[in-house]
Amino acid sequence: QQVCDILKQLNMPNVRFAVDFQKGKYTKLGCDNVEFMISANMGENLKPLHKIASGGELSRVMLAIKSVLLDNDPIGTMIFDEIDTGISGDTANVLAQKLAKIGRKHQVVCVTHLAQVASYGTNHYYISKADNNGVTRTSLKLLDYDGRVREVARIIGGTISDFSIEHAKLMLNAGKIEE
Repeated sequence: QQVCDILKQLNMPNVRFAVDFQKGKYTKLGCDNVEFMISANMGENLKPLHKIASGGELSRVMLAIKSVLLDNDPIGTMIFDEIDTGISGDTANVLAQKLAKIGRKHQVVCVTHLAQVASYGTNHYYISKADNNGVTRTSLKLLDYDGRVREVARIIGGTISDFSIEHAKLMLNAGKIEE
């Protein structure tokens, strides 16, 4: 139920989630077969998560499970690659706050294209790709505060303006104080 409550906050209002336990043959890994089952839409039956969920849904389910298990999870680093796919607005704010909460106890690495999510990060890296003589190179640059402001402003609207800079500063400050 806690996983469903979080998924509803993450813009999956009609979600149903269950864990199916079946006894299997005894092996060196045990005898339990466990499968996550989900119905993301009203009127649909529960089906295996790995067969029906989109990448964004898989990421949100993982975030919900990690949020519920936060105090008991021994994994030190969690990577979320474009967990914000298909969301915006309030859902992006909720997602960002949940990632920040997990980040208080675990290292969270998140690839994002949303200003709401980027503004909650403790550190912000800019990732770029460039083609050099037929070879693609990826570079990573740690941004200072001014760099973060400019990057969040760019994500907000593409063109950096006085308004987008001011909005970016407000978002970065909100991301710092949210508990």
